[in-house]
Amino acid sequence: MHSYRPAPVLEALGVCSEDEQLYRALLARPESTATDLTTFVDWPANRVGRHLRSLLSLGLASRTPGRPARYLPAVPEAAVELLALRKQAAIVEARLGASVLTAEFRQPDAFTVIRGAEAIAQRFYQAQQCAQDEVLVLDRMPYARRLDGVRHRIIYDMASLSEPGDLTAARSAGCCRMLRDVPLKLVVVDRRTALLPTAADVVVELGPSSLLDALLRLFELLWKQASPLTPSVSEGPLTSDDQQLLSLAAAGLTDQAIARRLGVAQRTVERRMQRILKALDATTRFQAGLRAGQRGLLV
Repeated sequence: MHSYRPAPVLEALGVCSEDEQLYRALLARPESTATDLTTFVDWPANRVGRHLRSLLSLGLASRTPGRPARYLPAVPEAAVELLALRKQAAIVEARLGASVLTAEFRQPDAFTVIRGAEAIAQRFYQAQQCAQDEVLVLDRMPYARRLDGVRHRIIYDMASLSEPGDLTAARSAGCCRMLRDVPLKLVVVDRRTALLPTAADVVVELGPSSLLDALLRLFELLWKQASPLTPSVSEGPLTSDDQQLLSLAAAGLTDQAIARRLGVAQRTVERRMQRILKALDATTRFQAGLRAGQRGLLV
């Protein structure tokens, strides 16, 4: 006789039925170890391990420090919202690809192709010198420079902030956030001109168009998903260092990776994280991130 299994509800957001089954097992038994879950779902250990890694990458679960590791389910409402944002970003990317093909087919002169490192660097410099209101940047651009009086919003790929000094340099560039796996590099000036690297020493410059509109929508979707890199100084239980650590944790970095970026010992990160959880009256890092965000401590 087969046991009842509820119909999957997350497939439309890219979650396979087995991932969802394990997520539901975690919802029923928070703080389970991998061994606990192996017994509960009656799967081989390697199968449980594979789907646990998938849940971690999807943001549906988090792992506690120490041994044995215990797994905590993400709050369903917040997890589904994040999955939906990612799905929307994928749709915008698909539309972006279609817009490129349309431009090539109907409007061969709707954009300009710039080739050569020197010409590209000069064009980025000129475009930003003309900025009056806002510059939007995806990933670290070696030719991007900070302009006084012009608002900058920058989304860094997590991989580009590999050294402790990178965080300090990034925060000085403007209003910054961090995201794992930024899909492309981009600079948009005053929402009128976009510079889009497409290959080594090749950049496409776009003016007002449906393609530029799609790029702007993609940026705003990624901005919502990204974790703040420049914590605010506000009244509350968290210091600015605590806020920075929590932002890195919320972006999905392990304690080891956080320690490497901050230039401190992993044990220091673990102690500070425990203090943060206590200060926010939270039992999980995900819950701490939600509460800090609700209080405006990470904005």
